[in-house]
Amino acid sequence: MQCDMCAIKNVIYQYADFLDRGDLQGVASMFSHGKIITSDATGQEHQVAGEDAVYAMYRSFTRLYEDNGTPHTKHMTSNVIVQVDATGVAASAQAYAVVFQAVDDFPLQPIIGVRYNDTFEKAGQVWRFSERNIQPHLYGDLGRHLLQPM
Repeated sequence: MQCDMCAIKNVIYQYADFLDRGDLQGVASMFSHGKIITSDATGQEHQVAGEDAVYAMYRSFTRLYEDNGTPHTKHMTSNVIVQVDATGVAASAQAYAVVFQAVDDFPLQPIIGVRYNDTFEKAGQVWRFSERNIQPHLYGDLGRHLLQPM
């Protein structure tokens, strides 16, 4: 059996893998019992809860390229710190991510740096997101990644 901290890290890494493979439905399914909180450039907070709403958000923002159905990105997640509470059914984590992108007319480069503040709940033997708070800090050229401005 997998340790709780390892299982939680796998949830964090699975999110990035789904995004990089263009599996927006997979990303959304991770929030069937959770929500995503983001902030826009003015600092105003936005919340999206549930699988359908999360899918709609990612479909409206994420550019997927026809050649392979992906956004041509690699999310590099690091500095993952996990804390499981004393009950063993709730946890929190924080991490950084830098997203790299390359397309034909756009050489490989970092396009955004974010901090994730997450909470998790354990349902049976499975850890899942309760909340993912995405805090962008460093901005590069997002023009080939997003379908609309942040």
